[in-house]
Formats: sequence, C-alpha cells, structure tokens
Amino acid sequence: MRAGTITALKWFNLSLLILYPLAWWAPLMRAGLLPLFSLSEISVLTGLQSLWGTDIFLALVVTLFALFAPYLKTIGLALLHFGLLSPRALPALHLLGRLAMADIFLIALYVTLAKGIGLGRIEVAWGLYFFTACIVASVLIGWKSERMLEKAQDC
Repeated sequence: MRAGTITALKWFNLSLLILYPLAWWAPLMRAGLLPLFSLSEISVLTGLQSLWGTDIFLALVVTLFALFAPYLKTIGLALLHFGLLSPRALPALHLLGRLAMADIFLIALYVTLAKGIGLGRIEVAWGLYFFTACIVASVLIGWKSERMLEKAQDC
C-alpha cells in the first residue's frame, strides 16, 4: 500500500467536509411557474426549507439522503483513514453512499417530471453538477479505500 495514495485519499475525503456544505448552498436549479415569470433559484437548503413547511416526512427523507448520509459517510471514511474506525464498518459506509446517491436520482426525477408537465420551467444550475461531483467523489474515495484495505489484508 503506497503512503502517497493513502495521504491523497485522506485529503480528498477531508475536503468533502468543506465542499458538501458549499454544494448545499449552491443553486441546483432555477424554476418558475410559467415561462413568462422569472425563475427562482433552488438549492438543497432552500428546497429543504420549503419541504419542512409542507411535507415533513418527505423533508426527513430528503434531509437523510442529501445531508446526513453523505456527510456521515465522509466522516466515517475519515475515521477509517486515520485508524479510528474498524474496517468492519465498511458495509455501513457503503450503505450510506448508496443512500446519498438516491437524492441525485430524486432530483433528476423531479426535473424530468416538471419538464414533462409543461406548466413550469426548470433549468439545471451549476450546483447540481457540483453536488453530484461531491457524491461521485465520495463513492470513488470509498471504493478506492475499500480496495486498499482488501490489499492490505491480503498481504
């Protein structure tokens, strides 16, 4: 196992602890009721704020998928990288990673449905790509960490 690769994984993973909150504030999409009206920017946090006022169950689910799952996975991987968490926790971290990907699917589904209805207008914003990149980076870091641990156990 190369020390440089481990160090890089640690730093990339730790950077996600800063990048995730930035992605939560970034605009995911711009939406408007009709094509004639201006578009409102929607971020993860503004969407959650709106959901808490209308549908508490859905707000809890989205909060779990969009905020807690990816952040807890990142913290878990950091603890694993620094030797503070047993490699036996990898299946739980893997599950958290899958839950984190579910919110990207939900956002894509909502955008597709809203565009299909034709009543409103939705434009994807840069924050959706930024948030997706954070999730994908976390998945790749988790995958690489798992592979490195398997190799270390084989030696």
